[in-house]
Amino acid sequence: MTKLLASLAAFTALTAAASAADLPRRAAPPPVFTPVPVFTWTGAYFGINAGYAFDASDRNTGNTFAVPFPYAAPGTVASFRNRSQEGFSGGGQVGYNFQLTPGSGIVVGIEADAQYLDFGRNRNNAFVVGPLAPGYYVTDPRGLSSLDFFGTVRGRIGYAFDRVLFYGTGGFAYGSGSADRSFGGFAGNDSFRTGYAVGGGIEYALPTDSFLNFFRSSAVTLKVEGLYVNLDRNTRNQGAFVINAANNFPVAYNTIGRRDDEFAVVRAGLNYKFGSY
Repeated sequence: MTKLLASLAAFTALTAAASAADLPRRAAPPPVFTPVPVFTWTGAYFGINAGYAFDASDRNTGNTFAVPFPYAAPGTVASFRNRSQEGFSGGGQVGYNFQLTPGSGIVVGIEADAQYLDFGRNRNNAFVVGPLAPGYYVTDPRGLSSLDFFGTVRGRIGYAFDRVLFYGTGGFAYGSGSADRSFGGFAGNDSFRTGYAVGGGIEYALPTDSFLNFFRSSAVTLKVEGLYVNLDRNTRNQGAFVINAANNFPVAYNTIGRRDDEFAVVRAGLNYKFGSY
């Protein structure tokens, strides 16, 4: 009887094992795929730039006038010579871009910058032929020599091919500075000037793991840009003053040329972009 029971138990166990082997296996979970993020230019940024600026003014070379009596002896003339100036320009910028479609597509934005401008102090050279009356001197006309800094607030629009952005830009420009007058050592502050700036450029976003990304921003971008800046203010004529040295009061004036505060800037920049990937 014991042998019979043991045989039935063994048969039952074998039958259950065979039935379990015939059951369908549980399906394995599907693999998890992590999508690769698509780069977008959307986000705020700030950065620095440096470049070269050069005078683009339309200058009038007819710039000699007779100093009137009684402020000078008859026949005394003041002559002025314009010289193109060029030099270093550098500063910083902040802005925001919005890309309509990630990857490739239209990008719109706004940018503001402030720049140092080294045009020197000798754009206008002047000299007097003949004696001036005692107590009087002649100032040279103001020009780009007095423009020490400028800035812009511009819109940007362009088209991105993934990490490469081609763009145009334009908007408001301003500038100011101070200058030394060459006659009699008269010095004064040059007035604040406003105008416009237009240009364009190309910008490239480095890979996210770039060694330049020490701020851990979502992208580091490099750009090359050209700007034309016009601060003319519709003031077409510049002038020279005969000054009373006792009180620095102008007593005579003569229009001697055309004043166009125009210059171009070619510069390279580096930006740190924040926001989305």
